[in-house]
Amino acid sequence: MSERVDSESDAESPLRQVRREVETGRWDGVVGVALALIGVGVVARQPPLVLVGAVGVGYALHARLGEAPEATLDVTRTVSDASPDPGDEVTVTVRAHNAGDAVLPDLRLVDGVPPGLEAVDGPARVATALAPGATATFEYAVRASRGEHRWEPLRAVARDAAGSRERTTDIESASPTRIVCTPELAAGGDLPLRGLTTTYHGRVPTAVGGSGVEFHATREYRRGDPATRIDWNRRARTGELSTLELREERAATVVLLVDARESAYVAPEPDAETAVEASVGAAGQAFTALLGGGDRVGIATLGPLDCWLPPGAGSVHAARGRETLATDPALAPTPSDERFYRSLWFRRFRRRLPVDAQVLFFTPLVDDAAASLARRIDAHGHLVTVLSPDATATATTGNRLVRFERRARLRELRSAGIRAVEWGGERGGQESGERGGQESGEREGRGGAESFAVAVARATGRWSR
Repeated sequence: MSERVDSESDAESPLRQVRREVETGRWDGVVGVALALIGVGVVARQPPLVLVGAVGVGYALHARLGEAPEATLDVTRTVSDASPDPGDEVTVTVRAHNAGDAVLPDLRLVDGVPPGLEAVDGPARVATALAPGATATFEYAVRASRGEHRWEPLRAVARDAAGSRERTTDIESASPTRIVCTPELAAGGDLPLRGLTTTYHGRVPTAVGGSGVEFHATREYRRGDPATRIDWNRRARTGELSTLELREERAATVVLLVDARESAYVAPEPDAETAVEASVGAAGQAFTALLGGGDRVGIATLGPLDCWLPPGAGSVHAARGRETLATDPALAPTPSDERFYRSLWFRRFRRRLPVDAQVLFFTPLVDDAAASLARRIDAHGHLVTVLSPDATATATTGNRLVRFERRARLRELRSAGIRAVEWGGERGGQESGERGGQESGEREGRGGAESFAVAVARATGRWSR
C-alpha cells in the first residue's frame, strides 16, 4: 500500500487542509483470481476462462491508473447551545459544500468530536456522494460535560469510482467551534482545616485572645477597654473591674491541589466518572465552603499543564475559581499528552505557596508518587489533608491488588500524622485521626458509595473528639 501526504495552506483563507492518498488494495484479490483463471484457461485450453481473466486484469489495471478525487469542501458547523449545563444535550449541525469541480462519487465525512464529549444521538459521520456545488448535511447530539471543548477538523475520505484509491483530508471549519460548560459550584459543608491561620478574621479558632465570640480569659481592666467587655458579674461580686478576653477566629489560607496527572484519570468502570472529575467536583464544594467561611482559597494542579490561582477572597475571586475549575486546560476531562517533570513542578509550587498556607490535596492515591508528595509538602511546614476519591474496582485479582496498595498508602499517611479522607467506591469512606497519633479508624463493609460531604462530615466529627 502506497501513501502520499500533501499539506496545503491557502494564504487568503483560514482553512487548512492536510491530504493523504493511499491505495485501498480492493482489486488485489481480483487480479490474483483473474491471473489464476487465465492460467487455468491456458492449461485446459478453455478460451472463455482466458477471456474472463483478461477482462478482470484489464479492469483492475484501469482502476489502478486513476487517482482519488480531491475533497475541496467548505465546512460549517453550528451548535444549538454554546454554553450548556452539565448533562445537557447539544445538537451539532455540520454542512459540507463541494466547492470543487470534481464529482465525489464515494465520500465519507467524520466530524472531529472533542475527546471529552460523548455522541448520544446519531453518529457523527455520514457516507454520501457529492456533485459540484452540492451540500451534504448531517446532525448529531453530544452530552455536555464540564470544561471547554473545541472541535477538531472534519475528516473527509474520498474514493474514486472503482474504490481503488482514497484520499483523506482534514478540513478546518470556516469558524472555530467550541462549547463552554461551566457548572455551578455546589455548596459544601464544613471542611477539616488545621491550625495555620492568617491575620485576617475568619472561622478557625486560635489560642489568641481578642474580639472573638468565645470566652478565652480575663485580665485586669485597662483604661479605654470597651464597656461591653467588662465582667460586670465579677464587679458585682468583688467590686473589681476586669475585662473579658474572647478567643479570636482567624482566616486560613488554603490551596486546593488537584492531582491531574495521566495516572489520576482512572475509573472503576469504563463508563464511570474518572477520579479527576470526582476531585474537581469535590474541590468545587470545598472552594465554595471555604470562601463562605471567610477563608482565603487558591487552586493548583499536579500535572504537566500549569494551573495556579493565588489564594484570595471575595466575589470576583469566587468567579475566577469557578472558571478555573470548569475550563482550565490543566483540568480537562481527558489527560494531557505533555510530559510531566515532578521535581520542576514541586520547586515551582513551593515558590508560589504562601508560608502560612495549608493544602487540601485531592488525589486517588493510585501510586506512591502522590503519597510521597503529600509527605514532602507536609515536611516543608504546610499542613496537608489528603482527600481521596476511591476509583478502584474488585472485578479481578489485579483490581483487588491496586485497592490493597491504595489503602496501604492511606494507612502510611495517617501513621505520618497526615489527615486523610476517602469517599466514593464500593465500600464508602475511611477516616483517620489527628496529627500526633490520636485515634484513627477505617470504615469498611458499608454498602453503597459515600459522598464527599458525608465522608468529610464523618471525619471531622472523629477529629474533633
